[in-house]
Amino acid sequence: MKEKPHREDRESLNELLKQYRQLLQGRQHPYLEEDDFERIIDYFDEKEQLVEALEASEIGLQQFPYSSQLMIKKADLLLATRKYKEALEVLEMASLYDATDVNLYILKTDAYLALDQPTKAVALLEEALHLFSGEERLDLLFELADVYDDYEEFDKVFDCLRLILEQDPLNEEALYKICFWTDFTGRNEESIVLHQRIIEDHPFSELAWFNLAAAYQGLKLYEKSIDAYQYAVAIDEKFDYAYRNMGDAYLRLRKYKEAIDVLEKVLELNRPEEVIYEAIGHCYHKMGNYAQARFHYKKAVHLNADDSKLHYKIAVTYMLDQQWSSALKHLENAMRIHRKIAEYNLAMGECYLNLGNYKEAIQYFGVVVHQKPRNVAGWESLLKCLLLAELPEEMMATSLQASRATDGKPVFLYYYSTALFSLGKIKEALIQLETAMEKAPRHLKKFIDLNPSILRNLQVVDLMARHKKMLKKKRG
Repeated sequence: MKEKPHREDRESLNELLKQYRQLLQGRQHPYLEEDDFERIIDYFDEKEQLVEALEASEIGLQQFPYSSQLMIKKADLLLATRKYKEALEVLEMASLYDATDVNLYILKTDAYLALDQPTKAVALLEEALHLFSGEERLDLLFELADVYDDYEEFDKVFDCLRLILEQDPLNEEALYKICFWTDFTGRNEESIVLHQRIIEDHPFSELAWFNLAAAYQGLKLYEKSIDAYQYAVAIDEKFDYAYRNMGDAYLRLRKYKEAIDVLEKVLELNRPEEVIYEAIGHCYHKMGNYAQARFHYKKAVHLNADDSKLHYKIAVTYMLDQQWSSALKHLENAMRIHRKIAEYNLAMGECYLNLGNYKEAIQYFGVVVHQKPRNVAGWESLLKCLLLAELPEEMMATSLQASRATDGKPVFLYYYSTALFSLGKIKEALIQLETAMEKAPRHLKKFIDLNPSILRNLQVVDLMARHKKMLKKKRG
């Protein structure tokens, strides 16, 4: 029974097309009404037979030369075939017969934009806003928002959407769009006021609660944003984007367990996503549960094996568990994708260092300092490795090189002094140590950590004691 109206409509259209073809062939045919031509034009338009649709509009206008509706349809087809000036001429003619059709203004706007005349498009739409109300005014505001978007007047896009919501607070399209534009323009305070007003009248609008939460999140008011997201999911328990954003808010507050709970809800509601598994992995990582972090990072990798950072993150969890060989395997995966990233080379060096393979470690640390010569951490890792590899002369030369590359960072005087002690050049080593303590006393612990047995050297202990006394006098 449900199919019958549809079948009758199809049969009616087929009969109408048959009569139209008879008209084209000059044969006898029943009289076609104005709305018959509209149906015929729509049929060809839907079939993307634009030439036939345009022909039907012209034949229709021959019989109904004052029909603004047929003129508007013809103009729409001219726009589709990029005949913008012709379309404008037809629309001007249509406006003489009926200036109250909102489509006139929307199509004129499209023509002006196609002709790269945005100021005319804006002026036309702003004028039309005073002529229409209700749904037609909303259509114009959406059109105006699109024009402002095309020409990068982004604050005015927000203004248009706000006007739409003031007229129609539950307009879904506007609610979805204004969330993006609030974030893009940074107009979070205005969005909060707008959505609080909407919620007062429509407390069960999950989109209004979501937008309110997002605006709070934009201002880093994470507790308030979480409260609002919770209202959104209470109204719609399958609102996955609310859970997703709530997870981010919990992450910002370092509430990792709560973040995991809501992010797992996202996985329940949607197909698996690497970004969600990665975020859950990050939470476990921060909580010190490296096995669970690894488990989730690996799930993310299964979904995107080409993301080198995911392989790196897996490797880091192995490094934190001191499983150096396992870490190396995943670092190799990362470096097959992006070989020159300094962090990856640094991690490779650390793994080989801890495995006692100093030659390989030196090679990777060398890549790091070559790529980032001003980075202190890379030089320090290389120098520690040279010390463990018992290469004091190379360590001494590299200390000087590191100092030059980092504009004389005094921390490298400690490494230089350590190398001199290793070479038995005690007098010069003490001079360098004293200079280092004068310039950077806070790094003295690093010097001791490099070689704890140095504290058995009485000259070093005396020098440290004298330096400590001198510091006390200065403070006194």
